[in-house]
Amino acid sequence: MENKEEVGQWYALVHAKCARCRKGRMFEPGVFKQKMFIRCEYCDLFYERHPGYFYVAMYVSYALNVAEVIALAIATFVLSGGSENVWLYLAVILTFTILLAPFNFCYSRVLHMHFLDPGLKYQPDIAEQAHQIKNEKSVLR
Repeated sequence: MENKEEVGQWYALVHAKCARCRKGRMFEPGVFKQKMFIRCEYCDLFYERHPGYFYVAMYVSYALNVAEVIALAIATFVLSGGSENVWLYLAVILTFTILLAPFNFCYSRVLHMHFLDPGLKYQPDIAEQAHQIKNEKSVLR
C-alpha cells in the first residue's frame, strides 16, 4: 500500500504545502492564511526549525513588497496616462500594500522554506514513512 504519487514544486508553492513532503498544509485554510500550523500533518516537520527561523522571511517579504510597489507604480503610470499626481500613486500603492500584506506574510515563509533553507530538501518518501509510524502507534494503543 505505497503511495508514490509525487506533488510538483509549483503546486506545493501555490498551495503553501510543506517543503519536505509537499503534502501537509503550512497554514490553516482561509482567505487570509494568517495562522500557521506548528508541525506538518504528514511528515511531522516542525516548521520553526530553530528560534528566529523566520527572520529570513522578513527579507523575502521586503523583496516582495519592493517588487509590488514598482509594479504598481508602473501600472498606475500607464493606466493613468502618465499622471504626475503624487497622491494618486500614494493611494494606489498604500491600498495594495495593505491588501497584499496577508499574501506577503504567507508566501514569504513558503518561499523561505522551499528555496532558502539549505538543510531542508524535498523527500518524497518521508510522508509515507511517517504515516506508517503513526498507524503503528495507533495500533499499539
